[in-house]
Amino acid sequence: MRVGSFVLGAQFPGQGQGEALHRAVRSAEVAEEAGLDAVWLAEHHFVPYGTCPSAVTLAALLLGRTRRIRVGTAVSVLPTVHPVALGEQAALLHVTSGGRFSLGVGRGGPWVDLEVFGAGLEAYESGFPESLDLLLRWLRDPAVGASGDRFRFREVPVVPRPSESLEQEPGPEVVVACTSPSSVRTAAERGLPMLLGMHVGDEEKAEMVALWRRHAREAGRTAEEVHGAAHVSAGVCQIADRRADAAETLLKAMPGWLRQGLGAHVTVDGRTRRMRDPHEYTELLCGLHPVGTPRLCADRLAATGERTGISRFALLVEGSGDLAATEENVRRLGAEVLPQLR
Repeated sequence: MRVGSFVLGAQFPGQGQGEALHRAVRSAEVAEEAGLDAVWLAEHHFVPYGTCPSAVTLAALLLGRTRRIRVGTAVSVLPTVHPVALGEQAALLHVTSGGRFSLGVGRGGPWVDLEVFGAGLEAYESGFPESLDLLLRWLRDPAVGASGDRFRFREVPVVPRPSESLEQEPGPEVVVACTSPSSVRTAAERGLPMLLGMHVGDEEKAEMVALWRRHAREAGRTAEEVHGAAHVSAGVCQIADRRADAAETLLKAMPGWLRQGLGAHVTVDGRTRRMRDPHEYTELLCGLHPVGTPRLCADRLAATGERTGISRFALLVEGSGDLAATEENVRRLGAEVLPQLR
């Protein structure tokens, strides 16, 4: 079991963007000091829900500041970027970090981002598989050309080639954020592990893993690929000496952030969207994830692993909105929870 932190750079009410980003960077640095396995970085545009607009750029900074921990994007929004540009960045980080970079990608949402970056709604609704396949070819082949519906260009050499410098690592791993049966199938057919969101519990995650395995077998993936896929479960973690205190910390801080952050999303085509009640959503997260004493947190992580077959976790640790409290939360995760899992 591998446990990492999930960093959004969340801007809580009354905070500046610089404060949110400073907390994000510090929490990642402390994660390495505390012995966590990975740091996963979210990417958002134009909203205070998350103040990091380029997860791959922040990953580069953190890879330079750390020596051991794996750093991944969760996720880079593929419809808003050219797959080759993202592939070049991923290859560069893979080679220069000694293979410590993971590239998580996803469709994102039907947000105004698609208008700003010129991608259009079609890139979100139907263009993801083409973009993903082009990205994968860039990370695996010595030269790549394209003749698809969205991308067309002559063959060009891949520089740097991620497979040339590291004999044991053919290229950066690619993880796909999955929220629907179609995205599960897209990931499974390509043999790519899933990143599953913190809004769903163990039962639904177990169903998605089972669906992934079925589609992977139907696509001809080997038994080793099917059962060895290292899926990632996103969640929330808040540690305290009493469960009530941990939940209270989140219930005081997270609803204001969720109300402000989620409410700022704007759809590209004016479609109506239903926003979760922030307080009820926080209560849901407290019930689903490791929120409580170190023993309770360890038990919940172990139970999720047993019920779902998922071996990796990306845990939101900044739910208090406070830098000192976030650092303490990460240190307790490393010192008091991880030893119980290992």
